[in-house]
Amino acid sequence: MIRMTTDLPSRAADIEAISRLVATVEHSQRTKDPEEFLGLFHPDAIWTTAHGKVLIGLDAISEFTRKVLPAATWDGQVTYEVLHVLWIRPDVAAVKVRQRYLSPGEESEGAPLYVMAKQPDGRWLLTACQNTGVVVDGTT
Repeated sequence: MIRMTTDLPSRAADIEAISRLVATVEHSQRTKDPEEFLGLFHPDAIWTTAHGKVLIGLDAISEFTRKVLPAATWDGQVTYEVLHVLWIRPDVAAVKVRQRYLSPGEESEGAPLYVMAKQPDGRWLLTACQNTGVVVDGTT
């Protein structure tokens, strides 16, 4: 169950849209599809990778993603789960996500924070994101 700072029935459609966006992030990571992933970002987005690389704007995010995502070494076993939504404004949400990469004999976890903004057309887009590696059994 997703925890929220407010549990208003009027938020159900937004929660569903946010959950679908996170599911699309998961799908793009499983299939190593940079175009699907990049389609989720606001043009002026900021992204900080789990290793601290700061990417400002969709051009920088695109250059990095197109180089790194197709060459990623995980075998497609990755899950993303929305844990908490904090409503900053009706059209801005901070979304805490649990990210798990599962490979035979190896597991790693991330704790992304996605600040999402609702666009005039009703779509939610990734706007300011920070990924953080989580220590699991003494590894990152």
